[in-house]
This record gives sequence, C-alpha cells and structure tokens, in this order.
Amino acid sequence: MPEPGIFDEDASLYDEMRPKYPDKLINDIINISGISEKGSVLEVGCGTGQATLSFASKGYQMTCLDIGKNLIEVAKRNLSDYKVDFFASSFEEWTPSKKYDLLISATAFHWIDPEIRYHYAFQVLQDDGWIALFWNKHPTPFTGFFVDVQKVYNDIVPEWRNPNDRSTTEEWIRDQKHEIEATNLFGDVKVQKYRFVMTFTSKEYLKLLNTFSDHRSLEEKRRQRLYAGIEELIDRDYEGHVERPYLSVLFMSKKN
Repeated sequence: MPEPGIFDEDASLYDEMRPKYPDKLINDIINISGISEKGSVLEVGCGTGQATLSFASKGYQMTCLDIGKNLIEVAKRNLSDYKVDFFASSFEEWTPSKKYDLLISATAFHWIDPEIRYHYAFQVLQDDGWIALFWNKHPTPFTGFFVDVQKVYNDIVPEWRNPNDRSTTEEWIRDQKHEIEATNLFGDVKVQKYRFVMTFTSKEYLKLLNTFSDHRSLEEKRRQRLYAGIEELIDRDYEGHVERPYLSVLFMSKKN
C-alpha cells in the first residue's frame, strides 16, 4: 500500500479536487457527541482542512495532525481566519498536552496501525469523550461508467483487483463497526450514511484520479496511458462528463 505521504506531493490539487463532507454529517457529530461550544477537538489526518473548517468555524478549539507538511501549509491558509493548532506529525509519534472532548478523522484513520489506533484514541480523550470517524466512499454496486472503465484498467493495470471483487460497501461498514466495538474501549457504534453526487468533466475526473495514492504511484508512462484511455471513454461514450456517486459514512462511539 502506498504511504499516505504521497498526498503531500501536490497538496493544492488534493485541496481542489477531493470532495468535502455533508453539512448534516458535521451537525450530527456535534449533536450526537453533545460537545459544548467551547469543546476541544483533535483531528487526526487533517489534510488540507476540508473537515477542519466546518468545526473551526463553529468556534471549537482545534488541534490538527498530519504528516504532510505541504498539506498543513494549505490547511493553514484555508484556516487563516481561525485559531487552529497544527502539528506536522503522525498520531503515533505525537505527544498530547491535554485530553480532548472529541476526536475526528476524515478519510484518514485507516492509515494508522490497527494494533494501536483505538488505544491511542482512548488515551487522548476525556472520560466522556467521543470518536467520530468518517469516510467518503464509492457505494457499491458499480454502475454505468464505473463498470465500463474497468476494461481500461484491466488492459493497462491488470494486476489491480477489480473493485467488484472487493468487499461491498455494506461489508466494509460492518467490518469497521465490528473493529471499533471489538476493542472494548468504546461503546455501541452509531453508523450514519449520507449520499451525494458530484459531476466532473473528463479532465476534472483525471485530476481527481491524480489525488488517489494508487494512481499517483504508477510509473509515469503507464499512468498517462491509463488516463488517456479513461478520458477517451468519457468523451466518446459519456458526453464528456462523469457523475460520481459518493457515500459519506460516519462511525461514532463514546469512550467506555
């Protein structure tokens, strides 16, 4: 698996193309956790601050971690109107100076060693603290363009597993929920789902692909062949646009 630091290579592109998170998701985190207006939030893997802004703008005391120094520089610009403490550090290597009311992580918690991530989360939270972990996923089953494009992937990167051979979205949700509960560090896990769709031109879609670690890790000539095949498919068969469905999935649990 590519290292998460690969996102740091083009932080501005990541900030431009990665989707934000639904307002309802953010509001549900606040309402379910019951965090006070002056509550403290620790964000693990803040990236360029897509989720950070939603909390900082509401006045919470934010502490944000990311290993990407370029990502943090973009996040600082995006959050320049707010007081946010940023640390260019992994969660595992960072030493907290206090405990937090809420730990959030947006499409990032899977990068942390599964043997320790929930133990670390438990240790940095107040006795009545909450974790809120959320991801933007592509819901299954795949349809339309996302079925047709597999022919391009099979031709150019046949070693990549077909997405239809992986766990379904519902299986992934079940496994994630079980993993949290199995630690016995947190209580029952609340799962919330939020659906939305984004439309991309063919060139915008290629820019989005270039924010994915597996695509960025491809050898340059091979990646360009892949992108050329995808762009041709979109322009020829889909009138130059792709509608990409998203499923934001939120997992919340209170510290035992």
